[in-house]
Amino acid sequence: MTTRTKPGLRPANPNFSSGPCAKRPGWSVEALTNAALGRSHRAKIGKTKLEQAIELTREVLQIPADYRIGVVPASDTGAVEMALWSLLGQRGVDMVAWESFGSGWVTDVVKQLKLADMRRIEAGYGALPDLTKIDFDRDVVFTWNGTTSGVRVPNGDFIPASRKGLTICDATSAAFAQKLDFQKLDVVTFSWQKVLGGEGAHGMLILSPRAVERLESYKPAWPLPKIF
Repeated sequence: MTTRTKPGLRPANPNFSSGPCAKRPGWSVEALTNAALGRSHRAKIGKTKLEQAIELTREVLQIPADYRIGVVPASDTGAVEMALWSLLGQRGVDMVAWESFGSGWVTDVVKQLKLADMRRIEAGYGALPDLTKIDFDRDVVFTWNGTTSGVRVPNGDFIPASRKGLTICDATSAAFAQKLDFQKLDVVTFSWQKVLGGEGAHGMLILSPRAVERLESYKPAWPLPKIF
């Protein structure tokens, strides 16, 4: 039988949420004093807390006033899948990946959406692909910061301000930790769990006016699950 030794050094902040992801500095159980436990998200207290979360997200991340922010189910995965299933297919797409989560989005587009006009722009674990190969007249899907490798794009300069396609960015390991150039991003997703040390289940979906216009004018060829 394996004998486990007690660690000699403990984390300075012993409070962890699902993931495990560290709770914010200064967190204590008193933060749950006014939690809307056992209440519907449609109740007044639930709606008020969701509105507050959205307003604070816009303020802290400096999200443009004309971008829409939504709280969605199924964490960051749910937010990304909503974007892929609802927005892709109108034009070709470049899938940019260099670690496991980005590669997972490639797999979904290939095996589930089965898009014919799809290009892979990939790099090995620990490296960043050649970003100059991306065609922004096409839709582009990428992670800002690779969760499993820690390799991130340096900034948003590689994305042109004038582009025909949408940029869909999984920012779950970047939001609140790295500066996001929202003017270059049409869809941004993250989870409360990963970036804020919250509980699992809640994702954030941020849409530019261009992404909203696509949603309102484009109907995908495949049926959309009701949750989307």
